[in-house]
Amino acid sequence: MSITTTIKTAALGLVVSAVALTSCNKSPYPGYDANENGVYAKFYTHDDKGAKPKEGDLVRLVMSYKNSKDSVLFDSKDPKFTRSQNNYIEFPLNKSTFHGSFEDAITMMSVGDSASFMISADSVYLKTFKQEKLPPFVMAGSMLTFEAKLAKITSKEEVDAEKKKKTDERNAMLSERKSKEASEFAKYIADNKISTKATPTGLIYIEKTKGRGAKPNKGDNVKVKYTGRLLDGTVFDTSDKDVAQKANIFDEKRPYEPIDIAIGVGQVIPGWDEAIMLMNPGTKAQLIVPSAIGYGEQGGGPIPPYSTLVFDVELVSFTAGKPAVIPPGVPSGK
Repeated sequence: MSITTTIKTAALGLVVSAVALTSCNKSPYPGYDANENGVYAKFYTHDDKGAKPKEGDLVRLVMSYKNSKDSVLFDSKDPKFTRSQNNYIEFPLNKSTFHGSFEDAITMMSVGDSASFMISADSVYLKTFKQEKLPPFVMAGSMLTFEAKLAKITSKEEVDAEKKKKTDERNAMLSERKSKEASEFAKYIADNKISTKATPTGLIYIEKTKGRGAKPNKGDNVKVKYTGRLLDGTVFDTSDKDVAQKANIFDEKRPYEPIDIAIGVGQVIPGWDEAIMLMNPGTKAQLIVPSAIGYGEQGGGPIPPYSTLVFDVELVSFTAGKPAVIPPGVPSGK
């Protein structure tokens, strides 16, 4: 599959300056000039006086590359490669991984420049991509052809400043969320007239329907129905199809049925591990789970950081799991 470059030259003067940029060294690739940094380059447009990116800068490129058989291996304008609607890729410019690398090629460009580069396939895959061997669609000793247009340079200083700004904003948000959780929790308890005392971990376990039989132990496999809500009543997850549809979170790609998990081994949040082991098959309960035994300061998806959660759960059944093998010398906790 061939790739067609549609970038037009801007003016004869730009082309002349592009030619002047490259070395006069002989190149084995017609139309490409061998540069002192080891890159074989063919510029379509070039601003010789423009600022060039340096190590640590964030670069935005519209680019593609193909193998020696003209098959496109990557194209930033094709969503099947990037899984994005953007037609570019953006990444920090790292230190050159070998003489004549794509990183070396980028340092030759100014914003608005467009060019083609011939680069060793072996070195790209084994040194830049750090793969153990070449993929079957790349011949040993062959060259990759990169087509690139440099759309934007964000300096390392700007990147660091933006990163610090976002970190400071997140820390402020986390501090605010943390301070509000206790008051939101207290208000929910008061508004719903909940008198059940919390366990030492902070879990409030309210049994709604009593089940029968033994309770699961650590490592047992349990089957559970559930619905999870934020304190304001927003449903963020459920195993019930009707509830999901009413809450506008229905996902046709997932099954709506009881989930199967191993309990007490960290597969779920600590609040669940604690609560499910208090239940018999058939038990229905409401769990009020503070963030300390929930999703903590990270949150997750629709769950904000430092969120107390409310779960309606039913233990459908359980089966005994395999007992854990404890290495000699390791305390068993018994």
